[in-house]
Amino acid sequence: MTTFLHPGDHGYDAARSIWNAMIDRRPDVIARCTTTADVVEAVRLARTQNLELAVRCGGHNIAGLAVPDGGLMIDLTPMNTVEIDLERQTAFVQGGALLGELDRAAQRYGLATTAGNVSHTGVGGLTLGGGMGWLARRFGLACDNVTAYEVVTAAGDVVRATAEENADLFWGLRGGGGNFGVVTSFEFRLHEIGTRALVAEFTYPLEAAYDALRGWRELNRTAPREATFTASITPDGVTLGYVWVGPLGSELLPQFRALGPVQKEYVEAMPYLTLQTRDDSIQGHRFRRYWKGHYFKSLPDEAIKALINTPGVSGSLQAYGGAIADTPDSDAAFSHRDTLFEFVTSARWEDPADDEARISQVRQYAAALTPYAQGAYVNTLNGEAIHRAFPPEKLARLAELKAKYDPANLFHLNQNITPAILVG
Repeated sequence: MTTFLHPGDHGYDAARSIWNAMIDRRPDVIARCTTTADVVEAVRLARTQNLELAVRCGGHNIAGLAVPDGGLMIDLTPMNTVEIDLERQTAFVQGGALLGELDRAAQRYGLATTAGNVSHTGVGGLTLGGGMGWLARRFGLACDNVTAYEVVTAAGDVVRATAEENADLFWGLRGGGGNFGVVTSFEFRLHEIGTRALVAEFTYPLEAAYDALRGWRELNRTAPREATFTASITPDGVTLGYVWVGPLGSELLPQFRALGPVQKEYVEAMPYLTLQTRDDSIQGHRFRRYWKGHYFKSLPDEAIKALINTPGVSGSLQAYGGAIADTPDSDAAFSHRDTLFEFVTSARWEDPADDEARISQVRQYAAALTPYAQGAYVNTLNGEAIHRAFPPEKLARLAELKAKYDPANLFHLNQNITPAILVG
């Protein structure tokens, strides 16, 4: 049964609070749903009462799109059940589950599917945008591992989308974001990965950063799919390394030690579940946050020079390739599968007085890298045009799909795709 929360009710402020503390919006009503039928009721209420509608799961969207000012927020977090079918190696995941809930359920059997690396992120938001994670180079993105979706459409209908049933919707949900309805359950393909992982990180001084990054770029060309290369760039230097899921993984260590003078070395084998929570911030929801992102299809020397010229904020790179690129681009809404590295620059702080300065630094850094970028990950868009995530022909197909399933754009608090019938 749905619980409706209004301003002043117990639990209202907790339900509207999300990961980015800059977001302080107040819905007129929060519908905390426990079943698909509850979601249907909430969607129909929003439509008939002409209420602005948003959908919240983990609440990690940087722009706070899960929370409307006024209107109705569907809170899926009570719908967090994860069930594992060992015979089929499938996870049945409700739309409000968090990544940690999926990881823990699957790891009881040494199984996993591609998921992000902050455990309190929502499965739904991550997956609908594509879903990058440490297993993506081996098994594809999170959306590549979904075999079925249950969706509540803007009309209040409950439909199932698979490669055979409502195949057009299935295509759009694989990377098209939350544009086509509320996904109330996912079926994920699971993989045997064991329970161990290796994290390797080597820090080099700023004066060695350029040569070290060039060497790291070259090593990535032949990296095994078990390894996902990472780079963290700060005003003081660079930290380069990789995450390896599965047995072994130490054979790359001598090559990283040879990239330059190592100031600090961190190499640790750990449980996969520890890997998946090591980037959690215990008090993370108190921080104000801002980020920008790019896709790089190559990393020329000029881009490396721009990377190490930071304006006081950090940047990071994560390698794509492998199984991500194996999937034909036409198979899913997700685009830019030929990406070499994803770049994100971000900042977090606590004092509102620092907002302007910190946001300006992030924008400045991102702008300096723009000449080398080709596209962006839809889940990192932050006030930018949707065409950065999709090429024109794919965006046109998505607009037609949006017109079919949400012609009035009821679901517009997302990385929005305008329905074709509303264009112009």
